[in-house]
Amino acid sequence: MAKIISLLNHKGGVGKTTSAINIGAGLVELDKRVLLIDLDPQANLSLSLGIPRQKYSIYEAVRGESELVPFEIKKGFDVVTSNLDLSGAEMELINEAGREFILRELFEPVMDDYDFIIIDCPPSLGLLTLNALTSSHYVYIPLQTEFLALQGLTKIKQVIDKVKFRLNKKLQIGGVIATMYDHRKVLNRDVVETIRKYFGSKVFNTLIRDNVALAEAPAQRKDIFRYSRSSNGAKDYLKLCKEIIERIENPVVTKRKVEA
Repeated sequence: MAKIISLLNHKGGVGKTTSAINIGAGLVELDKRVLLIDLDPQANLSLSLGIPRQKYSIYEAVRGESELVPFEIKKGFDVVTSNLDLSGAEMELINEAGREFILRELFEPVMDDYDFIIIDCPPSLGLLTLNALTSSHYVYIPLQTEFLALQGLTKIKQVIDKVKFRLNKKLQIGGVIATMYDHRKVLNRDVVETIRKYFGSKVFNTLIRDNVALAEAPAQRKDIFRYSRSSNGAKDYLKLCKEIIERIENPVVTKRKVEA
């Protein structure tokens, strides 16, 4: 049975799509079966992996015109693509009964086909994001280690808490991912310390270092492991994926380790 993870931050440029792609690819490296869902109308995830426009994307699926139709990147690594048409979905579905649960219903037939379903949410808190949260077990919040990235964290937490209370009792903040980290910068270190005070053990121990290979990989239409396996970006995301698996499989043990 798949664990569903949404990557969410309504601030752009924090490494959300990069994290979605490379967490997915990293989990595949660890022999997990992964389905990525590009839920962003900008389709950056689909473009970053070089996937051509598909006849059936997430747009057709949420409109009820198709099931989920994944594109295979490689064995065990599939993507449901997006395109600009998705930008109209929120208005088109506004009067749809049970509109908050559309994505959850789409996932039901494929839950046993994957170990993880990872959703790259749009940089907004609208109906598409609401669908992602309603269907998810965990929310991961990628956070650039800069001062402005801290703004809006309270709003994100309020939205997650409200969805958990009203629509999805299983939802929890699974972790905060510090991205674009440079240990030489005092500000970066201070921001990490601040988010650890705010989120405590929810902050992943693995810090994603600022790494040029992570910026170059999308231009080559590849994830970091296919582009530069020896880079710091690949090492960091693989380490993060190991931490993700440990937290999900051994939540009590992991919490004790962090608190110790």
